[in-house]
Amino acid sequence: MRVFSYAFHGLLTLFLLAISAIALSSGQILHLEMLPWHGQSLSYWLLFSALAGFLSLILAIRRTWRLLFVLWSLAVLVVLVRGFFLGPYEFAGRPEFYRALYLSAGALLAAFGAWFQLLRPTANRKA
Repeated sequence: MRVFSYAFHGLLTLFLLAISAIALSSGQILHLEMLPWHGQSLSYWLLFSALAGFLSLILAIRRTWRLLFVLWSLAVLVVLVRGFFLGPYEFAGRPEFYRALYLSAGALLAAFGAWFQLLRPTANRKA
């Protein structure tokens, strides 16, 4: 589950980084209604969130500051569940609902994987 968590959040951060960089460089405005931010600030939130998520992923892989990765995983799960299911977001149809459900289930599994990597003992490294 730890590897799934790393892969899920690695792909998520790369995707967020790519769409925010494209939106900021082209001047386009993103419309992601499931997120609480809108307009130009959405692009900046996605960019800096992706950088923070990528940093937490690298630190977790290196086993230096794994708690940050757990917090990142929980934040992703909360934003997805709140945005898709507890907010005013409306699904266009059943396939969109299932995609949101699969994405949220993946975030839940990734959060469990992040928690389990936190419980894993750190390796003793010689300086």
